[in-house]
Amino acid sequence: MSTNASALPLPSALPPIQINRKPLWIALLLVLAGALYLNQTVSWRQGALWIVGALLGVALYHASFGFTQAWRVFVSDRRGAGLRAQMFMLAVGVLLFFPFLAQGSLFGQPVNGLVSPPGVSVLLGAFLFGIGMQLGGGCASGTLFAVGGGNTRMLVTLLFFIIGSVVATANFGWWSTLPALAPTSHIKTWGLAPALIANLAVFALIAWIATVLEKRRHGHVVSFASRTARPASLLQGPWPLIWGGVALVVLNFATLALAGRPWGITSAFALWGAKALDAMGGDVATWAYWSKQAALGAPLRQDVTTVMDIGLMLGALAAASAAGKFAPVWKVPARSLAGAVIGGLLLGYGARLAFGCNIGAYFSGILSGSLHAWLWLPAAFAGSALGVRLRPLFGLAVEKTPAASSC
Repeated sequence: MSTNASALPLPSALPPIQINRKPLWIALLLVLAGALYLNQTVSWRQGALWIVGALLGVALYHASFGFTQAWRVFVSDRRGAGLRAQMFMLAVGVLLFFPFLAQGSLFGQPVNGLVSPPGVSVLLGAFLFGIGMQLGGGCASGTLFAVGGGNTRMLVTLLFFIIGSVVATANFGWWSTLPALAPTSHIKTWGLAPALIANLAVFALIAWIATVLEKRRHGHVVSFASRTARPASLLQGPWPLIWGGVALVVLNFATLALAGRPWGITSAFALWGAKALDAMGGDVATWAYWSKQAALGAPLRQDVTTVMDIGLMLGALAAASAAGKFAPVWKVPARSLAGAVIGGLLLGYGARLAFGCNIGAYFSGILSGSLHAWLWLPAAFAGSALGVRLRPLFGLAVEKTPAASSC
């Protein structure tokens, strides 16, 4: 989706990768053990979803496919490779997802998209989420794969992501009374062909705008298919963004086939927080949000999102170890920790209000043909733009070019 693209120069000599063997073997054994356990105690599908989650962690880590940084470098420096990679991923995704969602079945199993009501809560929640992803240092998927990859600051973001999520469920009933439309699917409202054409046209428009603005600022564009800082390796990374985008679509499609719905992340955070609060004596079951959620009383191993989230972190741990990059640093500056706390709370609260995160509402929402996803995107981007400007207050860098990091 870009022209006159420049590629990153490869260094003439690179040191060999020093694999972190101990954490790699721990991650691989846990992935295997978890798959076998879930196969025996739940179903073969749940075991397969655990493995899909692990593969998602590998893809996210090796491709450094963070939505947060892609938006940040576009806001700060008009570098649009990450944004164009997202549009390419979405284009491939709708071509794959829409036909099966239109017919309502895949390999003989009923499938449904993640379609939620577009309304005021989506706009506000997505805006808060956008701020939070810049202060916290990652989106939902970015937080998980950064934690798995050994980023200790992101443990704080994840903890407060969970707290923010469960707090949002406490007053979700009030937010749900705000003006909103009925859940709307482009696929069902317009039909398959018009929905495909409209979505592909919007993706092309966004990619074109990103290209024009980048060329205006820099005179050339960096392709999302360009070479990486060292030769790409399937097992040890790094991967070009295009590899990551294709992998995420394929694995999301596998999730649709196995779970009957696309990939999501943040509902598990609210569930973990609610179960913890319930264990401490909180009367969570009486809250309007949880009174309709059977998952609260069920074992976590039965929750698809929980299984995939934990698998994702283990996959990222394996990827980081294979790449020789698993080296946790426990000393984090106080201002940076404050950003992680505030960012995590905004991420969690915003995700519940907006019916999802960058995965459930944006990626899978668009692949589901949901109207609410198209409200989420501009609101989250606006919040992210504000968050970029707030980052220096917390001692956080605002890059001018994409870095080989998690988010």
